[in-house]
Amino acid sequence: VQLQAYGGGLVQNGGSLRLSCAASGRTFSTNAMGWFRQAPGKERGFVATINWSGSTTYYADSVKGRFTMSRDNAKNTVYLQMNSLKPEDTAVYYCAAAATSWAHTSRDKYDYWGQGTQVTVSS
Repeated sequence: VQLQAYGGGLVQNGGSLRLSCAASGRTFSTNAMGWFRQAPGKERGFVATINWSGSTTYYADSVKGRFTMSRDNAKNTVYLQMNSLKPEDTAVYYCAAAATSWAHTSRDKYDYWGQGTQVTVSS
C-alpha cells in the first residue's frame, strides 16, 4: 500500500499550486482522506479532509477559503488546490488515508501516510 504525493514546488506569494496524492496497492474509494503539513520545527498539523464520497470536506481555519480538497475515486487520487498562497503555507505536505469513511481532522485517525511533498512560498 502506497500513497504518493506530488505537485509541490516553489511559488511566489499569492500564487497557486495543485497537489495530488495517488494511491496504489489497494483502493481507498471507501476511506476518508486528509492532507496535513509540517513546517520546520513544528508538529504535523491538519490542513483538509474529505469523506469517502467527496460530499463533505473540512479545512483548517488558516486555509479556509483558499484551499480546496477534492477526490476522484475512479483514479484513486485526491487533490489539494491551493490558491492565494502565503509564506506561512511553506511546509512539507502529506496525504493520508483514514481507516473509516468519515472525514476526520485528527491525525491519529489516519493509518496510511504518503512520503510528503515540499511546498515553498517565497515572499
